[in-house]
Formats: sequence, C-alpha cells, structure tokens
Amino acid sequence: MSGEGLEGPARGVLVGKKVVVFDRLRARDLYFNEGFYGKFYTISKPKTPNVERELELSLLEALYLVEKGKLEVEDAGGAKVGSETLRQLGRETYENFDEVYAVYRDLREKGLIVKSGMKFGATFVVYRLGPGLEHAPFLVHVLPYDSKLDPIEIVRAGRLSHSVRKKFVVAYVDHSGKTGYLEFKWLM
Repeated sequence: MSGEGLEGPARGVLVGKKVVVFDRLRARDLYFNEGFYGKFYTISKPKTPNVERELELSLLEALYLVEKGKLEVEDAGGAKVGSETLRQLGRETYENFDEVYAVYRDLREKGLIVKSGMKFGATFVVYRLGPGLEHAPFLVHVLPYDSKLDPIEIVRAGRLSHSVRKKFVVAYVDHSGKTGYLEFKWLM
C-alpha cells in the first residue's frame, strides 16, 4: 500500500527549524504508509487514514528521510537543502544532536516508530506499532556517553515511566559510534 501511485521522493520545504510537506497525499503516505513520520497540522493522533493536512517533520525525521531517499528538501527560495545542511541546523538547534540523531536512526533501523518524548521529560517515546495503534512501550532518553547519571534523575524518570506504564531506557553512543541502551526496571 506504500506510495500508491506516488513516484519519487516527497518534497518538503524548510520552514524555520521544521520541514513541511505541503502535498497532502505525500504527507498522508509518509505518515500512514512509511512509518508515522511527522505530525499533521491540527490533528494530534489521527485515527483514520483519510487525513488531508500538511505534515510537519522534525529535523531528525527530515534528515533520516533525506538520507533514505524518501524526501527532498528545499528552502523558501526553492534551493535544494541537503543532509549536511539539515545536520548543521540540528547541531545549532539541539544539544548533542549527533548522538540524538544516531539513536533515532538506530531505533528506526530496528523498525521502531520514534516520536518526541518531550511531554514525558525524555528524548523519545518509542512504539512498536505506532501512535493510535498502541500505547508506546518505551521512554528513551539520550545522554552523552561521558555524562554522569544522577541517581535522583534516574529515580524521577523511573517513577514517571512506571506511572505511565512505559519502560525507561537510557541510550548513548560510545566513542566508536556504537549505540547502546540501558533499561531500568523497578524491583519490588
């Protein structure tokens, strides 16, 4: 069902620190058929695939889709915006962007659906099936490899994840570029 009659990559426009797909058919395809990328304007969690809205992609999502050849991005003047420009904009916008992107890419490559975890105080909320199809089973927080884990923050994150019935995972990228994960569980 992916990309029914749609050929080539979707086109997005860099608007501030987001990329917008204005073609509503391509937007719907990226969301429902390609892996729940982005979010539709004015619709938080669509329940049916008949959505006709523009799709807003984060820099992480746009960079990943550009690297996969599923998206081409241009600026407001129509000039092509490549992956290095998106990566540089991400570095200027977000702390530890390279590590966060490496974890995002790794999770996506594992077939998982990755969304912002900001409302839970984490980097990502991660689904196996997708938003609207299940409750996300994981909260993933990306930390720099050499950072120190504050026990109070671990307890705080663990209590929150437990209260919302999600597993709390700390992700990191080591010096060799390998992504690792630490899952925390409550012991009773």
